[in-house]
Amino acid sequence: MSVIKQLTDKNIASPPPWLPLNTMYETYTGSLSYGIQSDGSDYDLCGFCIPPKDMVFPHLAGEIQGFGRQVKRFDQYQQHHLVDGGKVWDITIYSIVKYFQLVMENNPNMIDSLFTARKYVVCSTTIGEMVREKRKMFLHKGAWFKFRGYAFSQLHKIKTKKPIGKRKALVDEYGHDVKFAYHVVRLLLEIEQILVEGDLDLERNSEILKSIRRGDWTQERLEIWFEGKEASLEQQYIDSTLPWGPPEDEIRELLLNCLEHHYGSLAKVIQMEDRYVGAVNEIREIVNRL
Repeated sequence: MSVIKQLTDKNIASPPPWLPLNTMYETYTGSLSYGIQSDGSDYDLCGFCIPPKDMVFPHLAGEIQGFGRQVKRFDQYQQHHLVDGGKVWDITIYSIVKYFQLVMENNPNMIDSLFTARKYVVCSTTIGEMVREKRKMFLHKGAWFKFRGYAFSQLHKIKTKKPIGKRKALVDEYGHDVKFAYHVVRLLLEIEQILVEGDLDLERNSEILKSIRRGDWTQERLEIWFEGKEASLEQQYIDSTLPWGPPEDEIRELLLNCLEHHYGSLAKVIQMEDRYVGAVNEIREIVNRL
């Protein structure tokens, strides 16, 4: 049973009524998935669901886009600080369509959620496994810009963000926010794996990240490391054998396969052109232009 179903049955979580039984994938993310969770850490959970068919295909409910009553869209359900016994949950469940889009864009948080170790996957249906089995297909060189941007934003927060609450306690103890610091290093080490290996092991660098959280790195050391690693990754980006962008047609086909597995045939819902017919039409268009 999914975590969101358990929390809903206990009246702790309050997602849309259809969501708990239509959740396809849930995994622990955050510090637990990186192998560095402390006793006071919350449990971060991320996953995706499949909404009712007319939310994914609004024309089935008679919607004319931009006219009159519009079908309510669903992108994500999110609740924080849900207390269940000794655990505090932060939960985000995306629509499968939104999830695919974010992973295809190589959003670092979404990439992480698809590459968590098997032991951290708490719920995965047949559809969840269809997506996990194809997870490497989503990786492309565009990940470098996303991960570098996220890492830079974390470094910028160390330098400029005024700490409050628990964050202030970290700065008072270590001289800088070690939580932001370990994310800087984590993100660049992750993108290094992606560019070089076309794969991702989230726990590989857990000892380095633990040392940063203990305050073993000064802010000066972090900034010097960031500068050097960024320069080396520029070359690894050039040398990487990953495609320059996502194989959107293949990812779209996977998405449609998942939806068909859940809803049944989509033949009357969406035009699904045979790939070979499509290829022939493309060749014909090229010949006509020449």
